[in-house]
Amino acid sequence: MKVLVTGATGFVGGQLVPALRTAGHDVTVLVRDVDRYDAPAGVNVVEGDLLEPNQSELVVGDGPTGEQSLTTLLEALEIETAYYLVHSMQAGVDFEERDRRIARRFVRVVADTDVARVLYLGGLGEERDQLSKHLQSRREVEYILSQGEYDLTTLRAAIIVGDGSASFDLVEQLARRLPLMVTPRWVQTKCQPIAIDDVVAYLVGVLDHPETAGEMYEIGGPDVVTYEEMLRETARQEGRRLVIVPVPVLTPRLSAYWVGLVTDVPPSIARPLIDGLKNPVVVDDTRIRDVVPFELTPFEEAVAAALGTHEESETTAVTDATSAPKTN
Repeated sequence: MKVLVTGATGFVGGQLVPALRTAGHDVTVLVRDVDRYDAPAGVNVVEGDLLEPNQSELVVGDGPTGEQSLTTLLEALEIETAYYLVHSMQAGVDFEERDRRIARRFVRVVADTDVARVLYLGGLGEERDQLSKHLQSRREVEYILSQGEYDLTTLRAAIIVGDGSASFDLVEQLARRLPLMVTPRWVQTKCQPIAIDDVVAYLVGVLDHPETAGEMYEIGGPDVVTYEEMLRETARQEGRRLVIVPVPVLTPRLSAYWVGLVTDVPPSIARPLIDGLKNPVVVDDTRIRDVVPFELTPFEEAVAAALGTHEESETTAVTDATSAPKTN
């Protein structure tokens, strides 16, 4: 299938593109700067910025080049399915408006092309729980994309566990740097994290199931945990003992400032993420497991893979096995 991936330079997009190629799909990616993107073998590259409504000069890597509109280019490439993985949270306080503008332009761009399906990765969370600005923005983008002339498939996920995930980076740095944490009540909020490999498996897997077109699915790992349990397990795997003291007076704003002092996570990202921790994000609808069945990665294993401790354990096991004395 001929597939377009937007947001290919991001955490999820970077894992999805090679997985799509491995699955045998013809992949094109849309990036803002073709010179800064190291494309996997066999991937077409389109240079363009969905945020700029008047931008029309685009370049295709590994193929014909020229000045042509993005719509015309997608028509020429005969793109059938597009993944929408764009996120503007790093832009700062106006990320919601940027996300709205980009989503609306995307809908206009693909309106006159052969794109019949769009796949979007959104966020878990019940609207009745007064979603944070971050989760509200993810839901608003989902609504904008649903207005297009194609079938939208939405996968909603909570924290994605992997090396490079902004959410997990926050958890990992707190667990690694602090022996004692004074935290607000959100530390007891329930969450259903999912390993990045499982997210990619779902994103690739739904392509083989046309019945998923026009549907929304919730995705999560096999374990439901609190944020305190996430922090403790991450600290344990890093060989640290973590003391957590919940207090009722630490607001999300103060939490974000505190996180900014002890982690490398930019405030523009930390604040929306911290705001979202008050919302329970647990899967209620498990239909996707019947459509794309595979063995989900336990949280403990997902953390090990993200930290690299799983690989170290395997390497140690192999070394021990090869160095052990042979017996007859």
